[in-house]
Amino acid sequence: MKNLTTLTAMALCLASTAHAQEKTDFRVAWSIYVGWMPWGYLEDSGIMDKWADKYGIDVEIVQINDYIESINQYTAGAFDGVSATNMDTLSIPSGGGVDTTALIVGDYSNGNDAVILKGEGDLTSLAGKPVNLVELSVSHYLLARGLDSVGLAESDLDGVINTSDADMIAAFATDDVEAVVTWNPLVSAIMEGPSANMLFDSSDIPGEIIDLMVVNTETLAANPDFGKAMVGAWYEVMGLMASGDEDVLTAMAEASGTDLAGYQAQLASTEMFFDPAAAVSFTEGTELPVTMTSVAEFLFDKGILGEGAPSADFVGVEYPDGTVTGDAGNVMFRYDTTYMQMAADGAL
Repeated sequence: MKNLTTLTAMALCLASTAHAQEKTDFRVAWSIYVGWMPWGYLEDSGIMDKWADKYGIDVEIVQINDYIESINQYTAGAFDGVSATNMDTLSIPSGGGVDTTALIVGDYSNGNDAVILKGEGDLTSLAGKPVNLVELSVSHYLLARGLDSVGLAESDLDGVINTSDADMIAAFATDDVEAVVTWNPLVSAIMEGPSANMLFDSSDIPGEIIDLMVVNTETLAANPDFGKAMVGAWYEVMGLMASGDEDVLTAMAEASGTDLAGYQAQLASTEMFFDPAAAVSFTEGTELPVTMTSVAEFLFDKGILGEGAPSADFVGVEYPDGTVTGDAGNVMFRYDTTYMQMAADGAL
């Protein structure tokens, strides 16, 4: 889901300065993905406005069609928060020097991301073939994990071809493209074709591709009501989804370009944390630091953990118990369960 854009030190400095203050107006960006469709519904339904009014603030939720661009804009200070994966948070804002907090751990991909071959074969069949994907994204990570599972490496391929998510379906339909790695709803569309053969998906590495709402750490510290409003609104919608509210689910389906059945199929391959207590438990679990260490190693190997990163430990990642993986002197990514726990306790 990403490709790293380098930002100047001046831009980062200005972004940091802009965020370190109390304020009442906030902007959050999101992009189309099964686990992030609730953000669009929050804006359209008025639920976000209701929770923002409760805390005397205003929160504007803005859809950005290009996922990477949304993270780049957040990193540059144009937004106070953005929907992003754990990997892209680590590499873009955190790796770029913007202290960022995972406010909401919404879900993890449990089949939504997939390696797809055209025709018969298995993962070993990728040897000598080109693979189309969004380079340096979670798709790239998934491919690396899949290849490793059968004793192959990226060097065994005939290269990876950087392909925008917007072009992926059309690319797979051409004769030149033999294999792709992508995410839903693109996976579902591609798999409708008679030649599509899914080789590996994120259910083979559960809990590693995590979907978050991340916010600027300084903004959150200065404006806790922003965190309360965001989390309160999110879990109100999670309750509606968990109850199977068809009107809510249909609205999200249509906004993502599918129907109710199609969206429910995507949800089936998404481990949604409808219950805030489940999100807290996952975030406080022993596997998360292991996953983040693995992700950091992948990013460092690809040269995208931050400009001039000397090792995979370049960025410190802090967990709810205060422990840190990476450099404890450069903590730029924080998993904070404070507000999710408030939702679990009914304290919002």
